[in-house]
Amino acid sequence: MAVLPVRPAPFFADKNRAFWRLQSLGWGGAMLLRAMSSLANAQPLSFLLIVLVATLTGFSISLILSVIFRALIGRRAIVTWGATALVLAGAVSLYAFIDSWVISLYRPASDPGFASLFIGVFYLDLTLLGAWSALYYAINFFLTVEEQNDRLTALENQATSAQLAMLRYQLNPHFLFNTLNSISTLVLLKQTEPANAMLSRLSSFLRYTLVNPPTGRVTVAQEIDTLKLYLDIERMRFEERLRTSFAIDDDAREALMPSLLLQPLVENAIKYAVSPQESGAEISVSAERLGANLRITVADTGPGLPHGMKSEDVVGVPHQGTTVDTRHSTGVGLANIRERLAQAYGEDHRFEIRSRPQDGFAVIIELPFETVEENASSPARTSPPAPANASARSVISQPETMS
Repeated sequence: MAVLPVRPAPFFADKNRAFWRLQSLGWGGAMLLRAMSSLANAQPLSFLLIVLVATLTGFSISLILSVIFRALIGRRAIVTWGATALVLAGAVSLYAFIDSWVISLYRPASDPGFASLFIGVFYLDLTLLGAWSALYYAINFFLTVEEQNDRLTALENQATSAQLAMLRYQLNPHFLFNTLNSISTLVLLKQTEPANAMLSRLSSFLRYTLVNPPTGRVTVAQEIDTLKLYLDIERMRFEERLRTSFAIDDDAREALMPSLLLQPLVENAIKYAVSPQESGAEISVSAERLGANLRITVADTGPGLPHGMKSEDVVGVPHQGTTVDTRHSTGVGLANIRERLAQAYGEDHRFEIRSRPQDGFAVIIELPFETVEENASSPARTSPPAPANASARSVISQPETMS
């Protein structure tokens, strides 16, 4: 869909300019209506001068009222409305007095006296200034509510960004500890070349985590390249026990996804599938486009969940009365990924776990399919990300054989 090169600015983006526009349109419309009414009642063309004077008088009085109302709008309600009623009564009286005086000068021999003329124009002037005052307060209260909503939205966005950063950075220390411990072991064994190679890969991996912001998104191709860098580090520890395979469709390579989303999944697979088994395990990563969604699957050929343990326990959503066995818990990894997806996509995602004892473990994630070009050409999102307590559309299946 084509996007306008210049996006229209909101009408109240410049409050001063919006005020003068409304002021001019409002009083201009009132003058037009009074002029048409005068001509319809067979008034002479010279009476239009009276209409012009009355309009300029109302315009000038409303400017004075705007200054007074601006000072009253932030006070207590009883002060605001009480003072407004008194000021409005005085302004209408002044407006009616000037209108009556001008009309009496235009028609010096008219039958109605000044008092009758004053009462006659008082109701018309009360209608004009009363409507103007009501509209002034309504617009200003609306703008105040909008500003408060904008500030609340900004605070929610900041809180969400901070929580996303916390969730992602919470995963790094565990991996860093394992890698540094392996490097220390290699140094003690005087295997300097493997230690140097692992340090080099570690620095490249950490450089990637620093360059990409915690709330940023990368393409699937970039995420897979980073994941392979991480696997190269772990392969130096496990050697042939760690086997990997990738099946990334061409359509999915340019799709966007949260950065470092797959690393903790693979880290869990290494910890609970590769490490406990003497023969190791194979970890497979696949990505494909399914209509408007991107599906990513990380699976392993490990032992799966222990007997009696449910998928809900893994992601930190135990059933009532269920005690999670921490010896087999996958820690904060999967729970943090689920929370990151809820923060970034709200209900518009899918998070599913499939496992059966001795038949492997798999995590399936589905996200909205977006590319860099589509993300750049689409209008900026004005709504904040889903809050932390948003109910994500996460599907946690019962243990079953992975299809």
